[in-house]
Amino acid sequence: MREQVQLLDCTLRDGAYIVNSEFGIPAIKGIIKKMQDANVDIIECGWLKDAPHREGSTFYHLPADLEFYLTEKNPRTTYVAMIDWDRYDLDSLPDCDHKSIDAIRVVFPQHKYKEGIAVSQRIKERGYKVYLQAANTLGYSDRELVDLAGEINWVSPVCLSVVDTFGAMYGEDLTHILSILDEHLDKHIKLGFHSHNNQQLSFALTMQFVEFLLQTNRSCIVDASLCGMGRGAGNATTELVANFLNRKFQGNYDMNVIMDAIDMYMQHFQEHYQWGYSTPYFIAGMYCTHVNNIAYLSQNHRTNARDMRNIIESLSAEERKKYDYDLLEATYIDYQSKMINDETTLRFLKEQFRNREILLLLPGKSLIAEREKIISYISRVNPVVIGVNAVFADYSYDYVFFSNKIRYDYAKEIYPEIFYKFSRIVASNIKTDADENELLVNFNLLVKRGWDHFDNAGIMCLRLLNKLHVSGVALAGFDGFGDSYDENYADVSLPPINPGKKWEELNAEINDILLDFESATKDYMKITFITDSKFVLGAQR
Repeated sequence: MREQVQLLDCTLRDGAYIVNSEFGIPAIKGIIKKMQDANVDIIECGWLKDAPHREGSTFYHLPADLEFYLTEKNPRTTYVAMIDWDRYDLDSLPDCDHKSIDAIRVVFPQHKYKEGIAVSQRIKERGYKVYLQAANTLGYSDRELVDLAGEINWVSPVCLSVVDTFGAMYGEDLTHILSILDEHLDKHIKLGFHSHNNQQLSFALTMQFVEFLLQTNRSCIVDASLCGMGRGAGNATTELVANFLNRKFQGNYDMNVIMDAIDMYMQHFQEHYQWGYSTPYFIAGMYCTHVNNIAYLSQNHRTNARDMRNIIESLSAEERKKYDYDLLEATYIDYQSKMINDETTLRFLKEQFRNREILLLLPGKSLIAEREKIISYISRVNPVVIGVNAVFADYSYDYVFFSNKIRYDYAKEIYPEIFYKFSRIVASNIKTDADENELLVNFNLLVKRGWDHFDNAGIMCLRLLNKLHVSGVALAGFDGFGDSYDENYADVSLPPINPGKKWEELNAEINDILLDFESATKDYMKITFITDSKFVLGAQR
């Protein structure tokens, strides 16, 4: 059975999404060498692109660009590069001379399979073997799968790969697709499978794929990458798949060499980049949505899982497959813009705060370190004390302001005796119906867009106080961010709402928003820090 199933390693191609193709010369040479020495059948070395090749990149312009990275070709190994069906000028492609790649893999979207297959015919005429990838195969109807098989038979490639683009397949989806393709595809054409791990099923589906096809006596190819490296949730892992094929189907993959490849070349990427299963990418699989939509909501709005699910769910099935950032931004704003009538709330708060100093207690570590200073200030000034997005047993509040649902739910569930004791001011992105002792204010009236972190809770609360004509505000616990999450918050278990570790960039942006607010309000609002902070007001510069 060994000859019936082949392993294709796509680390240098799919992993290019993670590192923008910049693996570096040693890693490209080393991964290719290790994979061929480990007896991996097919090595996908990267992409062919319409741009000059840069050394150390797995984006190549011509097949000859690859020769530099192939220290010694193994005659038992097939070397492949991929092209997008409409993003490479085939007039640039020379005839195959087998000095670098032996084959080209063509990926095409669901409704462009005829065009993609026509491209592959031109490639065959240049002497290359052709492998085809049907992106989002799950989106094909049964009739379309039959038509796809018929068109594939016409060009007769080495392989047609089923692609779980959104990581949305379950086992029955895969077997249904394979049953149709196996029936209508010429028997000499191999079937392949390229999975994504959005639902933690990549390896399980790969095993099911192999077992199903070997029962039909059709040869097959499975894609995998070292450590699962690939866009979004990543792929099946080369090490797991190779071991499975060794144990179950007389594979001959050298696991020691594969382990060496991981130790020598992958640890660096694992330490400096992120990929693999996560809740946001599970949502991508759940709704068959493009991973760029998930990345946009995560990076630009730090959207929590619940809101992300609801935003993606509100898009149509076709809209989810694309990544129209203007549409996504409009959808996000519409979702957040839950307008309510807050006139009564604002009138009430304005009266309560009239001629009073306000103290905002934000959740920074200084609430613990400088507690005596804060308590002394409260005793001396008698301000209105407002907690911001968190509550702590060491303090008594007049109000607690919430602008983030995760923080609201956390306080409610972990500290109910504090949560229910004090009046709560709640932004309308969290809820539109007030519970007892709650005052709702419009989210959109508290933000100014133009920054990634425009919805910083401290500054949102300042904007609210500005609308209430407050003239004096003191800030405590507005510390800024250090290198360690545990060092940032008085409550180390407080749910994070700032993904990633670019703390200096985050501090700089929040300071910029603060300075913008201060500049607009300096004639009638005085802001002071009473605890140490990384943020600096204009008057302090």
